[in-house]
Amino acid sequence: MTTPLDQLRRAGEHAEDSPTAERGLHRTTREDLVRWARAHMRDRKLVVVSNREPYTHVREGGEIRVVRNAGGLTVALDSVSQALGGVWVAHGNGNADRATVDRHGRIACPPEAPAYTLRRVWLSREDHARYYSGFSNGALWPLCHIVYVRPRFRLEEWQRYREINQRFAEAVLAEVADQPAFVFIQDYHLALAARTLKERRPDLEVALFWHIPWPNPEVFRILPWRDELLEGMLANDMIAFHIRAHALNFLDNVAAALEARVDHEQLAVHRGGSRTWVRHFPIGVNTDEIAPMAESEEARVAERAIRSHLGLEGCRVGLGVDRLDYTKGIPERLEALERFFEKYPEWIGRFCFIQIGVPSRIELKEYRDVLLRTRALAQRINQRFPRPGGPTVHLLETNLDFRDLVAYYRMADLCAVTSLHDGMNLVAKEYLAATPDLDGALVLSPFTGAARELERAWIASPYDREGMADVYHGALTEPEGSRRERMAALRETVLRHNIFDWAIEVFDTVQRLTLRTPGIDPLEAHGG
Repeated sequence: MTTPLDQLRRAGEHAEDSPTAERGLHRTTREDLVRWARAHMRDRKLVVVSNREPYTHVREGGEIRVVRNAGGLTVALDSVSQALGGVWVAHGNGNADRATVDRHGRIACPPEAPAYTLRRVWLSREDHARYYSGFSNGALWPLCHIVYVRPRFRLEEWQRYREINQRFAEAVLAEVADQPAFVFIQDYHLALAARTLKERRPDLEVALFWHIPWPNPEVFRILPWRDELLEGMLANDMIAFHIRAHALNFLDNVAAALEARVDHEQLAVHRGGSRTWVRHFPIGVNTDEIAPMAESEEARVAERAIRSHLGLEGCRVGLGVDRLDYTKGIPERLEALERFFEKYPEWIGRFCFIQIGVPSRIELKEYRDVLLRTRALAQRINQRFPRPGGPTVHLLETNLDFRDLVAYYRMADLCAVTSLHDGMNLVAKEYLAATPDLDGALVLSPFTGAARELERAWIASPYDREGMADVYHGALTEPEGSRRERMAALRETVLRHNIFDWAIEVFDTVQRLTLRTPGIDPLEAHGG
């Protein structure tokens, strides 16, 4: 069957000299997504809904600064929203967010070239504590990540989660008014929003993308409100995951918990006269934005400044970029680094590691523990393996603007992505996109969704300190020709399936399945 992506790729095969061509490879572009939308979405308005906002306004001294949030999901979807316009509904949590919006909580984004409307939803401290820190990250997050942190279930947090989900849905309905729309809900914070939307506007197309893992029924059954959560999710026309295993786990959970007909052949749930499709789509990054940023003069200047400031002259550089989260394997990464220096002392003074740790959910004890453990390990490594030019490990506890982060990707000889459990992890793909010179190495945990696609990476289990130390050494000593060939293959994988491919696949599948276009077999739709 010929799909819209096949047509777009064939149309661009002759364009070897186009700015998106690399090694004869046509890449789906923002313009391709726009053309697809004009042909297929027509009068439907795109509404993206997420807890986190793509741009935050912060007050520093007497001035207000705009920060483009560096999280992989927000950066990726910002590219889609810039291409298609519409509205993005998100929690406004910057200390100057209220001062920059109109009376309806709206502001045009991105600030330098407005393309869509950001509608901010306001949460009180108690809302944040119960809905976000409480149920979302104290219950759902540990429940879905198999890292042996016990979930915490509290009725008042579940109740507030339901209330905030309804509040987000109300904001969406206000933005949609009586227009037709495609509402694209993001992640575990908003699992119940679709129910309110469909009760009020059953004509809306609504899809939920669940970006974190989904556990098997034996794990998920401990959630006291399991049935209600699943029922709320099934209000969506489609539920999507990054990898097939998580989609199948979800279907198994529905079969185990609810009175429903689960169709494992067509990957669908039939319940109460409605049908919800379940699919998987591994998300990509905007390679056409990231690569030019990495090659820009600004990035080169920034790299030189970082090297000088951190005293990195004469050192190979390793990099980790993570939220300070117990699922990301940061202490395990540093323990393996310590073992690396023990086993391969020739690298002492010749290899430095930068760990960018974004402070996250520090109101929760488990996150404070990760922060303290990471600090202690960095200090211990620096004491054991001193270096004349400066620390061996630089721990930067900061939330960088994405444009600043690219300079770190550019300079890294090795990027370590060592999650204990992850739905995808876009840091791995961003690093590859930001390394067009192919001079680098990706060390990747097998417990990330990205490992399913990036098979040529250096795969290392964060639970195996000895093995990871050996992988660090192998990645740093691989002959140049082999290293560049490996990076070229990895980079081609990222280029072949970028964020615009992903958006077209998701949007096209929703329409094909919900409209049941004549002549289209649902099993042949993308992601199925």
